[in-house]
Amino acid sequence: MNIYQELKARGFIYQETDSAAIEKKLTTEKVVFYCGFDPTGDSLHVGHLLPVMAMRMLQKAGHVPTVLVGGATGAIGDPSGRSTARNMLTMETVANNVECLKKQLARFITLENGEANFVNNFDWFGELKLLDFLRDIGSRFSVNRMLAQKSVESRMENGLSFLEFSYSLLQGYDFYHLNKEFNCTLEIGGQDQWGNMVAGTELIRRMYDESREAHCLTIPLLMNPATGQKFGKSAGGTSVWLDPQKTSYFDYYQFWRNSDDAMVRELLLKFAIELPLDECIAIAEQPNINRAKEILAYEATKLAHGEQAAKDAYLAAGSKFGFADPENKVPTTSSIAGISTAGAVADLPETAVPAEELSNGLTVPRLLILAGICKSTSDGRRLIQGGAVSLNDAKITDVNHTLTENDFAAGAITLRAGKKNFRKVVKK
Repeated sequence: MNIYQELKARGFIYQETDSAAIEKKLTTEKVVFYCGFDPTGDSLHVGHLLPVMAMRMLQKAGHVPTVLVGGATGAIGDPSGRSTARNMLTMETVANNVECLKKQLARFITLENGEANFVNNFDWFGELKLLDFLRDIGSRFSVNRMLAQKSVESRMENGLSFLEFSYSLLQGYDFYHLNKEFNCTLEIGGQDQWGNMVAGTELIRRMYDESREAHCLTIPLLMNPATGQKFGKSAGGTSVWLDPQKTSYFDYYQFWRNSDDAMVRELLLKFAIELPLDECIAIAEQPNINRAKEILAYEATKLAHGEQAAKDAYLAAGSKFGFADPENKVPTTSSIAGISTAGAVADLPETAVPAEELSNGLTVPRLLILAGICKSTSDGRRLIQGGAVSLNDAKITDVNHTLTENDFAAGAITLRAGKKNFRKVVKK
């Protein structure tokens, strides 16, 4: 099975400009390809990871990734999949986000020793003159064609600024620039990027001639059938971040461990990419579904945070909730099989409560926000009203229940929300 066939078998290919040509290139050439990430925040979340997984697979197959972080496009914001405009970020914030994302992406993609290119599109857009861009590039785009893009069409009723409307020109120019500077001939990205990506292939041909090769390939968006949300949201509706300061290693592991049964096969194929394809299928199809989830969670955490973090999270979760396969009966080449579970002791993620919060009267809904379990007070209230919250195993029923200094007389408090969200709460 060649790399193109494996990508297809694992479900990474949704739409492509020319399947035969792309397969031929990936099996006969060393292809320079690119994927872009806009730094609209200082961390990626798991919903961003599918293209990253595909990039890692392609790099391991001998191809050269170009990781583009959009210091220019991130200042505008992609209208794709949005009903309203993004909040405008300062250029200083965008620059900081670029550096944060570079560090995170370097965990998945080897950037050293010429094995990849890391670029920031502000480096070329920052030097372009508006009139030159409009004359040389804008003249090659059809407004009728741009209006037909789903990302534009869906926004016409609520309004779309010229700033956002210009986004596809900028993304198209990115591909043209990378094609010219690095001989980049393939762009990959999420399925909602199809219109922007095709704009790049068309621009390359118009700037040169029809024989100039440029292709794009999109990856399907994942939806959680249990919640109807885009994949990457936790039960409280918050995103699961790669930054351990936003989502702890334990919570990151638990997100995967608690994945919906119906998604396990698909998630193993796409996120346990260090394991052979046939093994992923076998693990998903054997009857111990919880062991399949443990392997998925371990492999996903190991990729994002390293083997030690994955091991610690696995042991902490297993000691608290039980191990699905303590005797390692499910065959796997994953290093999870070599971890001894004897004497494992739970090491729960910790939330430190500032003294001023306690002096003002810390409500449980506010504590749930500080612990990263809920985004809002109303979310916290709903969890309490649903009987899902307890402190030191005592269920909380009053949405106005308040904690004070006296509650910490014995040291830490154990906060539970739902079946598997636990926090060790300490006073700063």
